[in-house]
Amino acid sequence: MAAVPAALPIAERPWLRELLAGEAHAWLFVGKSVLAIYLGAWLAMWLQLEQPSTTMITVAIVMHPHSGMVLAKSFYRTIGTLVGSLVGLVLMSAFPQQRELFLLSLSLWVALCAGGALRYRNFMAYGFVLAGYTAAIVALPAIANPYGVFDSAVMRVSEVLLGIGVSALVSELVLPERLRPILRREARAHFAKFVAFLRNSTAGRIPRQAMQDAQLASVRAAVQLEDLRSSVIFEDPEVRLRSRRMRLLNQRYMAAATSFQSLHHLINRLQRGGREAAAAALIALYRPLAAALTPPPGHAGDDDLHALPPQLDACARALPGRAAALRQELNGAACREFDTGAALLARLVDELAIFVTTEHALRTGIPVKGGVEKVHFSRSSDLASVGVAVLRTFLTMATLSVFWLASGWTFGANAMLLAAIFSGLMAASPNPIGSVLHTLVGYAAGMLGAAITVFVLMPGGDGFIMLIASTLPLLLIGPYLSTRDTLPGVGAGYTLGFVYILALKNPMVYAPEHFFNDAIAQLAGLGLSGAAFMLLPGLAGTGWQRRRQLHRLRTLVWLAATEPLDGLLWRFESRSRDLLLQAVANTRPRSTESRTLLAWSLAVQETGRALIELRQDVAAGELPVTARDACQVAVQAVGALYREPGLPAWEAADGAVDTAIALAPGRARNHLHQLRSALRDDESPLLAAVHAMPAQEPAHAS
Repeated sequence: MAAVPAALPIAERPWLRELLAGEAHAWLFVGKSVLAIYLGAWLAMWLQLEQPSTTMITVAIVMHPHSGMVLAKSFYRTIGTLVGSLVGLVLMSAFPQQRELFLLSLSLWVALCAGGALRYRNFMAYGFVLAGYTAAIVALPAIANPYGVFDSAVMRVSEVLLGIGVSALVSELVLPERLRPILRREARAHFAKFVAFLRNSTAGRIPRQAMQDAQLASVRAAVQLEDLRSSVIFEDPEVRLRSRRMRLLNQRYMAAATSFQSLHHLINRLQRGGREAAAAALIALYRPLAAALTPPPGHAGDDDLHALPPQLDACARALPGRAAALRQELNGAACREFDTGAALLARLVDELAIFVTTEHALRTGIPVKGGVEKVHFSRSSDLASVGVAVLRTFLTMATLSVFWLASGWTFGANAMLLAAIFSGLMAASPNPIGSVLHTLVGYAAGMLGAAITVFVLMPGGDGFIMLIASTLPLLLIGPYLSTRDTLPGVGAGYTLGFVYILALKNPMVYAPEHFFNDAIAQLAGLGLSGAAFMLLPGLAGTGWQRRRQLHRLRTLVWLAATEPLDGLLWRFESRSRDLLLQAVANTRPRSTESRTLLAWSLAVQETGRALIELRQDVAAGELPVTARDACQVAVQAVGALYREPGLPAWEAADGAVDTAIALAPGRARNHLHQLRSALRDDESPLLAAVHAMPAQEPAHAS
């Protein structure tokens, strides 16, 4: 009889080990959430606050598996709460007896805050949402008693701040999960991937699709690292001290990525144009960079970084000699093209050396010589989308206000409050209709669980221990569902619905008719906010918005040509990547729309960076007056071309660049050659757009 194999241990079952690790992580978050909820409720009762449920709701909203996220949300929630409370007091003081004007002003304030939530991202957007619905929380309950609005504001702020403090305390003291290891792991992974890509690209031509994939990866890496940094600074004082250096590292990464792309675009254009001699010389000049980016044998981890800066410096010093030797085999136009590529390679090597040195300083804590330049990650937002969010939220709040005033509905304030909350929260969602529907399902399930708790489990109980025993079984469902990626929004909706309709007060009041009327009002407010998104959908993913995003992307070249030079490089690099990521987030991967956006992004970054470098050379004051004037005309002409593509504009830009090339010496001429090469790139979307424009100038028709 064959022997029955023994059961495999967990260590030999990766799927089981991953499952148990995931469940442990989920239940840790569940345990911390319910601990914070009940601790907040107990403290609110002990302090004799009116509505402990407000503290519980605050905890439910703020809690996150990572402590840095909790602290970031808490920081902006505190600001939003204080601002919203102040605005609620001002509105009630301004219109104590005019309900129509009061509700109109409140609707406008909530709408503006919803627009602010879309205009600013990350947890700053969360502060705008809080400023909007906190004003409603403070003012709406006091609408029948304006003299009590100050007491209402003090009580609501106290309840909210208590919830924020409890969330932060539990998150920090009970098995905290830090974001810093994630930031460190992601930063090192992006660094290693970028260096490896450069090291393996020295063979020469890179296919356009591979370059677009690399561009998208660099964009996602830059934005992801900035988002993580902005949260980690709340939980880690060391990261907070190094925040400026981390921003600088991210900007150096973007600058080096742009130089790398520009160099390979030039090599690809030379190869496609049959200018093999210049292309082969550039590849030969570029190839030693692979050795400079390869750590010596036996080095691992941070030792790689210790060895790379000297190797890159040696590569930079040897570059002029190798370039001079390779240039001797060329003549005429090939020499000029080679000089342009050699200048790009020298810029890339210098930026890589600075990038690697900054990374090494961050890992080892070694101070950077000469201090750290102050830079910022500049975001790009679509004001049209903001305007739609403001209009939608205002119409939602105004509709509820009119219905409330016309019907005298007792629970109209509750419906308005829920509409104010979710109109702002869902405004920045990539799929607001789906988010509202998922939240509505979870909210309704949470209210059903609360109904069972209030009318079946809680009666007959006495004391806080019995309160926990009666509410815990069904409350656990919400935080657990929040850990499931397959059910986005359902868990948060369940928790909010359960805690909100539970309406834990001090003392507790049992009123079935109030419970169900309140439930109907809350579902009506949430449902109306969802209906508003259906009737007045956002612009995300629409063809009109894509055309606007493409226009804004092209306009960055005009900004590179006209804005003040101080900090322009960092604004250009970060804004172009942020805008591209917004655009591709609503397009299908590898679709025609996605490829078009990526192609324009590559063209914009190459041309915009060349314009900035050329303007810096002009500003240095070393060019002759005639050359300086010609360069300025060329810069303006190229910027105008990208702002409004067309055949006349292209001819003007091409002619202006040719004129400047004939007059400008040295580095400026190299930048101008790069611009002319980019203008004449047969694979660039710019030429396709120029020739696709309607024939408005018959004289230029081909």
